Amino acid sequence: MLLGVSIGSSLVVGIVGYVSGSDSLRDAAYSKLTETRESRAREITNYVKNTEDSQVVYSRGTTAINAVTAFSAGFDALQSSQLTTEQNAAVDSIYTKTFAPELTARSGLQTDPTAFDPTSPAARYLQYHYTNPTLDYTATLAKDDAGDGSAWSAANNEYQDYFREIITRFGYEDALLLDTTGNVVYSAYKGVELGTNVQTGPYKGTVLASGYNETLNSNQVDFVKITDFERYQPSLGAPAAWIMSPVGEKGKVTGVMAFQLSIASINGIMTANNGWASDGLGETGETYLAGPDQLMRSVSRQLIENPDQFQKDVISAGTAPDVAAREVEVKGSTLLQPVRTAPVQRALAGETGTDITTSYLGTESIVAYAPLNISGLQWVIVARIDTSEAFAAVNDFTRNLVFAIIALILVVSLLSLILAQVFVRPVRRLVGAVRQVTGGDLSVEVPQGARDEFGDLGNAFNDMSRSLRIKQALIDEQTDENEKLLRTLMPDDVAKRYKEGQETITDVHHDVSVLFADLIGYDAYAAGVDPEKELATLNTIVASFDEAAARMGVESVRTLREGYLASCGLGVPRVDNIRRMVEFSLEIRKIIERFNAQHSTNLSLRIGIDAGTVSSGLVGRSSLAYDMWGDAVNLANRVQQVSGAAGLFVSQSVRDRMHDAVVFVEAATIDTADGSQTVWQIK
Repeated sequence: MLLGVSIGSSLVVGIVGYVSGSDSLRDAAYSKLTETRESRAREITNYVKNTEDSQVVYSRGTTAINAVTAFSAGFDALQSSQLTTEQNAAVDSIYTKTFAPELTARSGLQTDPTAFDPTSPAARYLQYHYTNPTLDYTATLAKDDAGDGSAWSAANNEYQDYFREIITRFGYEDALLLDTTGNVVYSAYKGVELGTNVQTGPYKGTVLASGYNETLNSNQVDFVKITDFERYQPSLGAPAAWIMSPVGEKGKVTGVMAFQLSIASINGIMTANNGWASDGLGETGETYLAGPDQLMRSVSRQLIENPDQFQKDVISAGTAPDVAAREVEVKGSTLLQPVRTAPVQRALAGETGTDITTSYLGTESIVAYAPLNISGLQWVIVARIDTSEAFAAVNDFTRNLVFAIIALILVVSLLSLILAQVFVRPVRRLVGAVRQVTGGDLSVEVPQGARDEFGDLGNAFNDMSRSLRIKQALIDEQTDENEKLLRTLMPDDVAKRYKEGQETITDVHHDVSVLFADLIGYDAYAAGVDPEKELATLNTIVASFDEAAARMGVESVRTLREGYLASCGLGVPRVDNIRRMVEFSLEIRKIIERFNAQHSTNLSLRIGIDAGTVSSGLVGRSSLAYDMWGDAVNLANRVQQVSGAAGLFVSQSVRDRMHDAVVFVEAATIDTADGSQTVWQIK
């Protein structure tokens, strides 16, 4: 019987351990992959945002405004220029001998050089003097003045170094300036687009042309347009994306400045500069971008590390052989590698989640996917790793657990055989067991003896031991539940004082930030759903608030159906409590925005923040409640009520301490005991 019980217990423990352990390891794998996806998403979003901000700074600067004016004037002056027959032949040879053959070789399509040959006198003049016959862009970037004495060359001599420095430092592929009629009046690399017109010339169907029209028609000098990648013929069919903005001042647009984004920069972010292993993605993990056409917008890891195996795998998974060969040839997968997988499709539909699916390489992978929040681009991000690697820890755990159970069963069996050879008198066993119980060990039991009085006594003892153990377990369980419940009602230090017998517990706290938040629009939302779903939705929102509060050092004090009261510096004094509370208010507003985006709702928050001295303590006798009161609490509540509309409203004291970090606008005034006070709104 001892042997059977021991073996059965070992098996049960092993099964429970396997289920619990394997689930935990799987969850850890998903969590790690999700964290990697979020990290990469933040990096690529910040890269685009920083690029957009830089674009606005450049386009509104005096240098860019003067450059557009100078190049446009120089370009217009060249429209009356004339080239000699030999000079015209030299321009034509750029297209017949270099550009058209190379574009044909790169694209695989026959190229007619006359379709790209510049027609305007200014374009032909500039390409003769600046465009390298072999399309050596390094040479043209370094060239400041052709020495022809034209106004355009004088402008290039003055501004080429400025744009060359931007391109070199920030990794752009090219910089263009366009006048208000669509002429490319300047190119840093002096490629074949120099002097052409994006509205009437050979590149009028490109995203450069459509982006130019949208930028020019925006009538906003701080407008920024970012385009998706497309195959750009002046770059010999290589993928190109543009970021552009109007150039001008005082509301008058004089041209458009466009920078060609670097694929290498995007690939560097998505590959962590080829540091996948150090980034926690092991030997098979990667992150990549995809567009609405379900083609990659970044490079594949396997293409970099093992091109031959990559070509075999993607072809086996359904990629056309010529496409796979092209990817290996150009060492890139942007606009080439299809990723028509379920996660990409769900992400394009606006969903965020994880899944196990077959990757574009044909391997089973766990995947974390999400759409990217980049204005003007419908890109999604996917993080993946082969299940064989991701769940390797689960397999190792299972193997080790099986070996441990087998070893345990063998040990138990051996011990049982030994004990079977030894007869210990029942009374001694029982005396020893009683002494253990007396010492507080309620888990002790005596082996069952023969069917006699001693055997009955042993059984009775075992029953008593089990009963005591169960009762003690119930008592411990109830004690734990009571402890958990008490800690949900009040902070730990207050709970400790209450358990020690204090009946009147109150504290005064100095320099505490207080936040009142009202959920606006929830009644309208709740009117259309059943009560159970309404409560579940509300709990989801509150749980997100509580998680953000715990993460940012803010303490949740009280939650009502449409209200939320929180403090910072109450339980744990913090010198930066106002900053934390302002950041927390911005964070819960983002939570509501994400909730609206996911559920197509129109909820908003009306938030009031004040800081000062507050009191806290236990209220009531038979029904305890932990509460907070004081002038700061009252003022925070009044501040958020100054307007019926949603917004983040703060008192004068909060604004005084945060005016260097946050933009405030005056919202209203309220009367307080100390006089009239201005209420400010965070923008």
